[in-house]
Amino acid sequence: MAEQTSSSIVVDAPPAAVMDVIADFPAYPAWAKGMKNVKVVEDGAEGRAKQVYFELDVAPIKDDYTLAYTWDGDREVTWTLVEGKMLRALDGTYALRDLGNGSTEVTYRLALDVAIPLIGMLKRKGEKILIDTALKGLKNRVESL
Repeated sequence: MAEQTSSSIVVDAPPAAVMDVIADFPAYPAWAKGMKNVKVVEDGAEGRAKQVYFELDVAPIKDDYTLAYTWDGDREVTWTLVEGKMLRALDGTYALRDLGNGSTEVTYRLALDVAIPLIGMLKRKGEKILIDTALKGLKNRVESL
């Protein structure tokens, strides 16, 4: 996927605390808007998931899909779509940068493609809404723990 949408936010917590929340998939429905059910399908190294099943219902996307994850310590996690009904592609990254003062800059990059035709501008707007919602939810969750 060539075109990605990205956004960043600063979280008042160290990278390890942020990555712990990102890796806690069963807790997603409690803080990630639109996540109805999340289940680890396959465990990977260091107790972090290798494949995860999601049920998402956030307009305009309602889908059940599975993502495959690749972890780089507390620095970065990337994912790609294994299978989905409405989604044809979903590639993303959370990149964490330690700011050295107990806080972390989190950058979320996302590229998605859906089975229904969407003009590029509308697709980018949808990605931006998903990213901003996810980053705000992540920040709130990490800082509340």
